[in-house]
Amino acid sequence: MAELFGVPLKYISLVVLTVQNSMLVLVMRYSRVVSDTRYYTSTAVLLSELTKFCVCLYISARETMKEHNGQLVPSAVYREVLGGDSWKMLIPAGLYTIQNNLQYVAVSLLDAATFQATYQLKILTTALCSVILLGTVLGMMRWASLVMLTVGVILVQLPSGDDAPSADGQSANLMGLLTVFVACVLSGLAGVYFEKVLKGSRKSLWTRNVQLSLFSTIPALFGVLVVDGQGVRTNGFFYGYTSWTLGAIACQAVGGLIVAVVVKYADNILKGFATSISIILSCLASVWIFDFRITKAFVFGTALVIYATYMYGKYAGGPSNAKQGNGVLPSSNAREENVPIAGSSSGQQDGDIQLNEMEPSKFNVKVV
Repeated sequence: MAELFGVPLKYISLVVLTVQNSMLVLVMRYSRVVSDTRYYTSTAVLLSELTKFCVCLYISARETMKEHNGQLVPSAVYREVLGGDSWKMLIPAGLYTIQNNLQYVAVSLLDAATFQATYQLKILTTALCSVILLGTVLGMMRWASLVMLTVGVILVQLPSGDDAPSADGQSANLMGLLTVFVACVLSGLAGVYFEKVLKGSRKSLWTRNVQLSLFSTIPALFGVLVVDGQGVRTNGFFYGYTSWTLGAIACQAVGGLIVAVVVKYADNILKGFATSISIILSCLASVWIFDFRITKAFVFGTALVIYATYMYGKYAGGPSNAKQGNGVLPSSNAREENVPIAGSSSGQQDGDIQLNEMEPSKFNVKVV
């Protein structure tokens, strides 16, 4: 078993993933409320995509060098990244970019704990998209876990009798929930489409990630120019940026890489535990940082979400996969994602995060 300083990487990666999952939502939320001058979310998404592109390009280039006796051949890297069917990555790239922007909007309207629990609906949306688009067969226990997840998310949203929100608060909360729901739907569509493209592909996963990150910069740049163009021209690209903004960008960029390590050295069920623990940590931190008040409904709903996440992962390899092999489970993304998409036999997640597990020695990773 691989170790670092005598500690198995299996446990190190799980601890790092748990911390990253918790930090991502908290840092994103805090970066939006710490200052009265709010930065333009489209610029943060663009920088995150550029960061992921650079990291993935470096790894892909190293893979290409192995085929050329350790020599860097730019033309070979160019052909690998932009040749063939690279255009197929345009669709998921656009969907993920919109999803990332919606995440920033959602954490601006919802507290971190509510967002973290509600965002687990991406498990449901990805499963439904997989059933509709890929014909995946889910067993009874996995359907039961999806129903449990939905009930848990509903309970999380129930206000206490003593803390009924104002009309403005209700409006913001509703808008936040709608934003999360749309982000979850986009996450499901993009994840399933990405999985479908990978089937039969001979491209390495890091090459696919380079393509995805590269093409994601196109709609991300479009968002900067069209959505926030006037503000950027007037106030500058880095208007409203703080150290917390840079932290949010960094957390988003590295999330998918952490997911890859976790699934390589651990497994999907342990990864589900890490996601569940991160939800609890986010709730506790929200009480301290954002004065979030925990209700009985929130506690029960969060428990259902955590247990549903565990149950879905536990039965990922059972008879429910008769048609597709391993079933589908979305990355949280963090962007991304943070629960893996297990899928086809040919090759994030996390995320904020997609990840296709095929065989014990093969892993398909989509950095989000």
